[in-house]
This record gives sequence, structure tokens and C-alpha cells, in this order.
Amino acid sequence: VKTSLAPGSKAVQLYLEESGLLPDLEQLGFGIVAFACTTCNGMSGALDPAIQQEIIDRDLYATAVLSGNRNFDGRIHPYAKQAFLASPPLVIAYAIAGTVRFDIEKDVLGIDHDGNAVTLKDLWPSDEEIDAVVKASVKPEQFRAVYGPMFKLHVDTGERVAPLYDWRPMSTYIRRPPYWEGALAGARTLTGMRPLAVLGDNITTDHLSPSNAIMADSAAGEYLAKMGVPEEDFNSYATHRGDHLTAQRATFANPKLVNEMAIVDGTVRQGSLARIEPDGQVVRMWEAIETYMDRKQPLVIIAGADYGQGSSRDWAAKGVRLAGVEAIVAEGFERIHRTNL
Repeated sequence: VKTSLAPGSKAVQLYLEESGLLPDLEQLGFGIVAFACTTCNGMSGALDPAIQQEIIDRDLYATAVLSGNRNFDGRIHPYAKQAFLASPPLVIAYAIAGTVRFDIEKDVLGIDHDGNAVTLKDLWPSDEEIDAVVKASVKPEQFRAVYGPMFKLHVDTGERVAPLYDWRPMSTYIRRPPYWEGALAGARTLTGMRPLAVLGDNITTDHLSPSNAIMADSAAGEYLAKMGVPEEDFNSYATHRGDHLTAQRATFANPKLVNEMAIVDGTVRQGSLARIEPDGQVVRMWEAIETYMDRKQPLVIIAGADYGQGSSRDWAAKGVRLAGVEAIVAEGFERIHRTNL
């Protein structure tokens, strides 16, 4: 089981150390890997290659358990097909058990060094125990130590900086955007459109433009490799949002996407797939987008209810527009995403 602890504040490390809990967490595999947005935003790092290959070869339904606030398909890792939200103690309990396919209130989590079965009730602290640790270990000076220094900083004028950014053509993080020039600057025709995707209800912004880790065999991964970026530095889609050439390759790149047009051997295939028309060929979504771009083909998306729900994400709108989509016909839109569109 891949484990990680990524607190939102550095103060957490101080009171975990004060309470003596950090060494025990580290023994269980929950050492602090970073602070703020990491694991919960798809930046938990790579899986063990052997385990990842096993998931692929056996088509395993691997899952994640996290104490974050998002449980979108594939968010934690593209090969974690589902995610369950739980409190931090429950996350640790599931990690000890190594599975979610059991009754966590009754079944055995593991065996102790004396050979005795251990269940959740043997480990779960009482409210009184938690209150006592918090009272003894969480102190105001810890927060002052972490946040105080930032208010003492002063601006060092240093060398004069040009008011305009000097665009670097080989950057994969910040690139001059194309929104005010070329085809995007013109009026939409809303004629002769072909459907890029026919989608069901509850399409999230993670379906439209995921933020998780970039895999080597993805369209974005292949582009970054071509740009000379080593695989270990691919990072996540979210970190490349300032480079449209990388970020637009995230459009519909979610492995859990179900495009009802992607029919192979009479069955709708799950994945980042599309059917090029009028050819009728089912290909990877980005290849279909590139084909339509070359043809200057206006596109439309058909969807069900609650299109664009979930995290507000500008690229869920930008990516679709850069793909050449001129209209989205849906039964209903999530309010913020509709504004972004």
C-alpha cells in the first residue's frame, strides 16, 4: 500500500512531534512527504512499477482512501479507479488492513506481535484521549513559529525587473496563450458541427480536464518527452496550466471517461476515446482532436444533467474550446462551470 502524509500546515508537524506521534506514524509509512496540495491533488508520486504493471495486466480495480475533500475517479492516481473519503485515523486503519473489501468495524485489521487479532476498536482512541493529547500538544507558539516569519519579510528591490514577461518558446510551464488570436479570436459559426463526445449525467471537471499525474503513455506525456522533459519531471496536469500546449492535451484525458460514441465491437469502451467522423474510427481523444483541428472542423458536445460539476477548473472550459468545440448541448450545467464557459 502506498502511503503518505501531507498536512496543510507546517504547524501540524510541530504538534505531531510534540505529542510523540510522528515517529509512530512514520513506522506505519505515514511520514510527512510535503505540505499543502500534493496527494489529494494527484501528486502523490509514482506507484511501485511492479504493482502498477500488476494492476494493468490483471485489470485490477485498485482504489485510494484519503482524508482530502475530493473523491473523483482517477484524481489520486490514474490507476486508482475509485477513491473513498475517510477521517485520518480511518485512512491509517485501511492502510494497515490493505483492503477496503471488509467490515472495518468488525473484521480483523491485522495480527500483533503476540499473535492476537487486532480490530478497529482495539486501536480507536476515546474522545477523552484525543482531547488530552490536543490540550497538551497543540500550542499557540507553534503557529507563531510557522506564520510569524512571513510577516517580518521585507521586499528587496534588487535588480530592475522588466514589466513584461519574456516569453520562452521551449517552456512547458508558461507559454504565450492563443486566446486572442487566430481561430479563437473569431466568431463561432455554430454550423456544420460534428459531435466530439456524447456523455451521460454528472460529468465532472475532472472528466473534462484532470489534474492528476501525467503518465508517460498519455498525449501530454508523449509531448513532454518530445520536449526533452524526463518522465520523473512530468509533474501533474495542474502544474502545466500556464502552457496551453501541455494543458490542452489533458482535455477528456480521464481514464474513467465514458464517451458513448466510442463503440468497439458493439460495446462502449471506457477511457479517453473518441470516434472520428465520418471515418467511424475510434482513437485516443487527443488524436481525434488533432484530426479535427487539421480539418478546421467545428465541434459540439452532447451531455446529460449536471455537466461540469465538481472543482472549479478553468481548463475544463479552455481545453474544450481550444479543441474546437463551439457549443455544448446539455440537460443542465453546474453554475460555476457555466460561468467559466
